[in-house]
Amino acid sequence: MLSNPQVSAFGFVLLFIIGAVAFALIGLWVASFIRPARPNPEKLARYECGEEPLGSTWGQFNIRFYVIALIFILFEVELVLLFPWAVVYADPQLMALSGGVWMRFALIEGFVFVAILAIGLAYAWRNGYLDWVKPAPQPSDFSSPVPTHLYEAFNQHQSEYTVVKEAPPSTLVS
Repeated sequence: MLSNPQVSAFGFVLLFIIGAVAFALIGLWVASFIRPARPNPEKLARYECGEEPLGSTWGQFNIRFYVIALIFILFEVELVLLFPWAVVYADPQLMALSGGVWMRFALIEGFVFVAILAIGLAYAWRNGYLDWVKPAPQPSDFSSPVPTHLYEAFNQHQSEYTVVKEAPPSTLVS
C-alpha cells in the first residue's frame, strides 16, 4: 500500500484522464481508416445557415459585435462568480462560527464586486461603447439611361394606389 493516500487518489484520477484521452484518440484514428473519402462540390462548399454563400468568406463585419460580445461575457462571468458567493454567504455554520462577522464581510465583498462591475458598465456606456453606430448612407453616382421624368411619373402613378383613406372618427370604437 502507498504511504500517501492523496497521491494514490490522484494517481487513479490521472489514469482515468489518460484512459479517456487514449480512448478518444484511438477512436478518431480508427475512424479515419473506416470512413469513406468522397469529396464533392456540395461537401466542399462553405456553409452559411443553409443559404447560398455570397462573396468571400473574408467579409467585413461591424467591430461593435466584438465589443458587445465582450461586455456580455463580462456579465456572464459576473454571474458565474456571484453564484458560489451566494451559496457560501448563506451558510449557517460559518455564521455561527464567526458570530455574524462572516455575513457582514461577505455582504460588503459582494457589494464591492458588483460596484466595480457597475463602474465598468457606466464607463462603457459613458464612452459610447454600447451605442450602435449606423453607417451613414452614401449617395450613389449611378446614372440611369432612363430619364428622370419617367421615374417621377411612375412614382406619381404608384402613389395614387397606395394612399390609404383614413376612417371617419364616428366609426372608431373607443
